[in-house]
Amino acid sequence: MKEIRQSFRPSRNRMILLPVLVLAIVVLISLCTGAYHLSMVEIGRTLYAQLTSSSQSLTDEDSTAFFLLWNIRLPRVLMAILVGSGLAVSGATIQTIFRNPLADPTLIGVSSGAMLFAVFFIVLQSYLPFVGEGFSKQLLLAAFAFGGGLLTTALVYRLSSNGRKTNIATMLLAGIAITALCGGLTGLLIYYADESQLRDITFWNLGSLSGGSWSVIALIGTVTLLATFKISSYSKELEIMQLGDQEATYLGVPIEHIKRKTIVLVCLIVGCSVAFTGLIGFVGLMVPHLVRLHVSKISFKQLIWLSSLVGSILLLLADTLARTIISPSELPIGILTALMGSPFFLWLLIKNKY
Repeated sequence: MKEIRQSFRPSRNRMILLPVLVLAIVVLISLCTGAYHLSMVEIGRTLYAQLTSSSQSLTDEDSTAFFLLWNIRLPRVLMAILVGSGLAVSGATIQTIFRNPLADPTLIGVSSGAMLFAVFFIVLQSYLPFVGEGFSKQLLLAAFAFGGGLLTTALVYRLSSNGRKTNIATMLLAGIAITALCGGLTGLLIYYADESQLRDITFWNLGSLSGGSWSVIALIGTVTLLATFKISSYSKELEIMQLGDQEATYLGVPIEHIKRKTIVLVCLIVGCSVAFTGLIGFVGLMVPHLVRLHVSKISFKQLIWLSSLVGSILLLLADTLARTIISPSELPIGILTALMGSPFFLWLLIKNKY
């Protein structure tokens, strides 16, 4: 038995090592690439200056590279890694809970609810007496978006619950209905928005990672990592639940408790990400499938951590392309993920049909 276990360890190590190496390469490419090209030497000098607190002695050219790397490009790269990781983990979790390979977080109303409340804040913020400026305003906007995602998810869950049982099919239908309702209310608010508000709403609708800052990264990173570790702790229960609710109950799994906890954690990850980046679709749908296509007989714990890495790689590549494809302008990242995700979704539909 020990020999068998040891024989699996190298393959498991390689399974994690390859995405980590790919992510490291993509990070270096993303840091170097943009409207202003940075060489590896400049990146090394600026990072060394930051670590040794000697940034005051940099030349003018190095000071420009230091500002660009430390205040713009590095926060954006970390934002792409965290958001891509969170969306991928959320997608893998939702597909496991619903036992549906075509499910993603948008089906339970998280994104549409966050969008509705974000647009509500943007359009009506002048009537709110407690709105400040700067980061406090951004944090309040994020709080509205997260609250909206949590509220719509709670409503969907309540509509699909009968006593202590939750009907997954009813939850999907309720999610579609609530998403449509939120879309209609969002359109009504957009109708009354002025030109500057429409620009902000467009950012939300198309998605962007340009709002990354160290304070935002600290918040998203804390939420995403803690929620991912908590979801990972439920891996055994979620795997047993794949046998069916009745069988899992016989085996002593508190299925309703696990469903509530994991859905709230997914809502926390997605709501926090959407609050600062806007709507970025299809990452949660594509990534778990890409992992399953290349790794057979994978456990749920392995699935979410591999999905976390692949999601980071995918979104970072998409953001790098968005920054460079029409440089010096920037293409909204939501457009690229939609262009990648839509054909993938159609392929999944055709594959499951036949």
